[in-house]
Amino acid sequence: MEVVLLGTGSADGWPNAFCRCDACTTARVSGIVRGQSSAMVDGTVLLDLGPGVGDAAVRLGRSLAGLRHVLVTHAHADHLAPEQLLFRSWVADAPLDVVGPAAVVDACRDWVAPDAAVRFRPVVAGDELDLGGHAVRVLPAAHRVFLDGDAVLYDVTSPSGHRLLWGCDTGPLPPDWFDRVAGARFDVVLLEETFGDAHHLGAGHLHLGSFAETVAALRECGAVHDATEVVAVHLSHHNPPESELVRRLAGCGARPGRDGDVITLR
Repeated sequence: MEVVLLGTGSADGWPNAFCRCDACTTARVSGIVRGQSSAMVDGTVLLDLGPGVGDAAVRLGRSLAGLRHVLVTHAHADHLAPEQLLFRSWVADAPLDVVGPAAVVDACRDWVAPDAAVRFRPVVAGDELDLGGHAVRVLPAAHRVFLDGDAVLYDVTSPSGHRLLWGCDTGPLPPDWFDRVAGARFDVVLLEETFGDAHHLGAGHLHLGSFAETVAALRECGAVHDATEVVAVHLSHHNPPESELVRRLAGCGARPGRDGDVITLR
């Protein structure tokens, strides 16, 4: 399995272009720039289709021409930019699965020609799919756009048997959620950590404390083990500057993701 982090930032990226806080200034000076979170698995599976996906791939020297399956977690604008499907259609009509909650699928239909080789696959938590040999389990998220259940997470197992959790976006998960992934022994966990030290911004995202608690619960149920790469994504300027963030995430066995990171499992 090869995982390419095309973006590791929150909706507004990090640094936020309009902000002069210490976290944004430090990131800007150091050149550590994070775009909206997305990842590509094995060159064929895309996790979230935000507006910056194409630009990010180009900057990183990657092509999206091989994509055959797009998994979208929910219809917030940083995770779903359906016009990307139109841009793709100008150069290719290879088969493509577009997977996501019903609101995601509905938002995409008008951007695809009626005769295009695009298959829309609405899903809900609990569904299981086989996408070109990648086994996908749909998990509930503690996040919503308009209605409960209109955001999901993904558990992806590659043909090689390596397993990944795309945990973006979600707030703190209930205890029975961990029963769904008990014993999963993920090789990679990409888990959002949006709110940093801002504990007052609501329950739709994780902060540093609830991120650590979630990782601990994943370890307790056997979903994370000693060799699991735990990577924080969907990072924002509510976090401390990079060096401090690295130190604090290390305390729970995690690290912050950076745009362009490549995780290769053999």
